[in-house]
Amino acid sequence: MSKRRNHDAGFKARVALEALKGERTVSELAAEYGVHPTMIHQWKKALLEGAPDIFERGGKKKAEVDEAQVRELHAKIGELAVANDFLSRKLKPWSGK
Repeated sequence: MSKRRNHDAGFKARVALEALKGERTVSELAAEYGVHPTMIHQWKKALLEGAPDIFERGGKKKAEVDEAQVRELHAKIGELAVANDFLSRKLKPWSGK
């Protein structure tokens, strides 16, 4: 069983741009770069969908924050902190400290 490879963003962009040029088929590119044709199609689609964001005014977009999710995650952190504290107190007699 082969290990899953992680390609860097530059490699993906280069392959997707070559696919967009249309000078060679996706199958030819896949054989040359050693990736599955489906991956090239996905990278090409991602490049086309993300291209307009490059030209947005004001630089990079700020991440949108979902306040409800933040509250939920803070509550979960609190629960885990309480459980961690409880367990650490219960385990002290056995740890010899």
